[in-house]
Amino acid sequence: MKYLVAILGVLVVFGLTYAASNNRHKIRYRPLFVMIALQVVLAFALLNTSAGEFLIRGFASIFESLLAYASEGINFVFGGIANDKASPFFLNVLLPIVFISALIGILQYTKILPFIVKYIGLVLSKVNGMGKLESYNAVASAILGQSEVFISVKKQIGLLPKHRLYTLCASAMSTVSMSIVGAYMQMIEPKFVVTALVLNLFGGFIISSILNPYVVTKEEDILEVQEEEKQSFFEMLGEYILDGFKVAIIVAAMLIGFVALIALINGIFDGIFGISFQSLLGYIFAPFAFVMGVPWAEAVEAGSIMATKMVSNEFVAMLDLAKHTTMSPRTVGIVSVFLVSFANFSSIGIIAGAVKGLHEKQGNVVARFGLKLLYGATLVSVLSATIAGLFL
Repeated sequence: MKYLVAILGVLVVFGLTYAASNNRHKIRYRPLFVMIALQVVLAFALLNTSAGEFLIRGFASIFESLLAYASEGINFVFGGIANDKASPFFLNVLLPIVFISALIGILQYTKILPFIVKYIGLVLSKVNGMGKLESYNAVASAILGQSEVFISVKKQIGLLPKHRLYTLCASAMSTVSMSIVGAYMQMIEPKFVVTALVLNLFGGFIISSILNPYVVTKEEDILEVQEEEKQSFFEMLGEYILDGFKVAIIVAAMLIGFVALIALINGIFDGIFGISFQSLLGYIFAPFAFVMGVPWAEAVEAGSIMATKMVSNEFVAMLDLAKHTTMSPRTVGIVSVFLVSFANFSSIGIIAGAVKGLHEKQGNVVARFGLKLLYGATLVSVLSATIAGLFL
């Protein structure tokens, strides 16, 4: 039964994507089928094999160790501020981002990350049938983040036509930055985080290839990565540490605002209509949860969490997921994979702002296709969760 539902889910995703496609005659189906097959194989390997379990356990243990090291610095500054046996979200989940950001800066400075990102991108470009720039951008987005990645390709931003710019932005919204992966792993199971990271990488290419198909000529297929300004090691380190702290503060501020606003709106809806706003959204999103593989009895509950992620952000939704203790493990897994991406309304402004800071005209272009960007990135999450549901 779950295989039939999964097939239905994939067909629904492709139908919704195809219906919004702007150049259907340019769709190239061979790379699509290859990438879908890769998604299925990778999801099976990660979720149903001992090798996948070993890889995920190793990946998770690395982040556990990093978080333990991060706690040394956090405890030095904030030790004793928390009540006994308390686990403040800001201290335990958000502040480790500062340390992870510093490590990413060191790997960038030593040219290890640029080397890895560039050559993984080149390999991907052979599989997805897209340009080197699009492939590099997808990998870089998963490490640097949805804002920072555009700085590394700023030489080409002003030269890109609308369709290529869309693909770059869609990749940035469909992935998550490595600096906050450790935070996710403290809120949902690491295996779902890793699975989502891998599936979203290919899913972004799949959805963009249908929604926004085009052919990159050899003359256009150029990759120019912007070298960072020459800095001393400690200048760089200080910059990345401060950037990590800014991310932690921004996420904390967003959580305070969104959680409070959702509580307010829930109270208003409950008082007037006798049903909370999140429950109402749950009914709207329930059919999508069902085609992703969630049992119908849990579809409204799951749909409510999915909707929360779209209207606020993934952190708020993950906190909400933790409160739903009666859901089946299969439903928790499917919803968890769906939540691991930046596909929400606030990301439209973040990405448009990042591009506008580098090139004002292109930033305005991004703002105009913002809703289509969110539509595509959400379908990427639905596709990844559907594929993962096959093996849960």
